[in-house]
Amino acid sequence: MAGYYDLMLEDGKVERTRARGQFRKKGQKPLVGDWADFESENGEGLIWALHPRENSLVRPPVANVDLAIVVTSVVEPAFSQNLLDRQLVALEAEQVKPVLYFSKLDLLSDQEQAAFREKVSLYQSIGYPVIFAGNDLKTSFGPLLKDKVVVAMGQTGAGKSTLLNQLAPELKLEVGEVSQALSRGKHTTRQVSLIPVKEYETLIADTPGFSSYEVFDFPAEELGNYFPEFREVAVNCRFRTCSHLNEPGCAVKEAVNLGSISAERYNSYELFYQIIKGKRPVYQKNSAKWKTDRLN
Repeated sequence: MAGYYDLMLEDGKVERTRARGQFRKKGQKPLVGDWADFESENGEGLIWALHPRENSLVRPPVANVDLAIVVTSVVEPAFSQNLLDRQLVALEAEQVKPVLYFSKLDLLSDQEQAAFREKVSLYQSIGYPVIFAGNDLKTSFGPLLKDKVVVAMGQTGAGKSTLLNQLAPELKLEVGEVSQALSRGKHTTRQVSLIPVKEYETLIADTPGFSSYEVFDFPAEELGNYFPEFREVAVNCRFRTCSHLNEPGCAVKEAVNLGSISAERYNSYELFYQIIKGKRPVYQKNSAKWKTDRLN
């Protein structure tokens, strides 16, 4: 219901509240995952304060995330390395640890599967955990999810709800189909909500999908910090303020030439830098008692 926020209390109960008008005047808005102070009287709850956030994401709009499962389809919708890199940059900027899950691998032939695994092995070499559809998901995900606030994010139709249903069948999330004409999925998830999963002692946020991802809310000069493989070698650049584009003595460009940094990843960096600089358009397909609880 518009204007209302559900708070999950320590005992697992949920209380519906409103946010005080002061938030709107200050341009603040509670996010799923926020810790909030509220009071309740005669069944009416009111949020008085929000605690400082450890991090927050714009897409999906959620705060205080420990781990993000980036669900990426191999086909239907088609794999886009550019889109995957956009999501990873956004997560790196907010210091959210990603784990990459590639869905629909069974729709490829054995030869195509081998080629795809080779293609995305570069993400494993960078240090990102990679899990493929067909793996023992509970064994693969279990240690990563325990005691975490987790967000599942990805393109519409990529298979977020399918994955979460496999991890926790009791969720019974609605699963949509992909439109063959548009190669886009139906939006089966329409809002962000945190779902307790007892097996992993975790909270998992199922989020609406998207068809494009255009979040670069930081200066272009910071972009290199959000490519882990760039950070590792950038200390050897001749200039401390090297943009890794045209400067001489750039250790990043040298690593690209030597093959130790992926040319495809560098192409993503170069495109994102220009987008941030505005040089190129974006193309992408209770009683009056104080309580502290997490927004659900």
